[in-house]
Amino acid sequence: MFPTRIIIGLGNPGAQYASTRHNVGFWTVDALAQRHGIELRTRRHHSRVGVGTVAGVAVALAQPQTYMNLSGQAAQALLNAYRLTPDQMLVVFDDIWLAPGTVRVRPKGSAGGHNGMKSIIAALGTEAFPRVRIGIGQPPNGVELADYVLSTPSAAEREQLLDAVQRAADACEAWLTEPIEQVMARFNADAPKR
Repeated sequence: MFPTRIIIGLGNPGAQYASTRHNVGFWTVDALAQRHGIELRTRRHHSRVGVGTVAGVAVALAQPQTYMNLSGQAAQALLNAYRLTPDQMLVVFDDIWLAPGTVRVRPKGSAGGHNGMKSIIAALGTEAFPRVRIGIGQPPNGVELADYVLSTPSAAEREQLLDAVQRAADACEAWLTEPIEQVMARFNADAPKR
């Protein structure tokens, strides 16, 4: 089966990062893999990859293993391997500029200060690829940004983020079969405000 779409969840590999806010992109890909019986067992293209069918579409689910700041290496390798264009790739990642639990879909845009997205935009030479942003909120006063994104959320916040991950997975499924404007209208409408 040769995928016609790629869904990339951003995060950092390794057990020490698995439960951190910065890995909600990985969580979303895990949710999709579990829903559709796709095993992320192959290690290639700088990623853990699983290929299967979601909503009748052949799709590659990927978790880059490059560490966040080099995510572009994986995105470029995946697009090259499957001979796809950036608009056929959906990237899921954490966003400090959105309230915790918010899900937003966009067809393109800047990195918004996110190092993984900066890397992908630099590697591909374009901002024109769709993305799903999952809000993790701002660090509390006195907490460094890097410490915040690489820390584990409280139990209550984790529940909020897990709910958002399920909605993000729903948005990923919708993107495979619907125009992105329709997906945005559905998933961005009920987003909590910042």
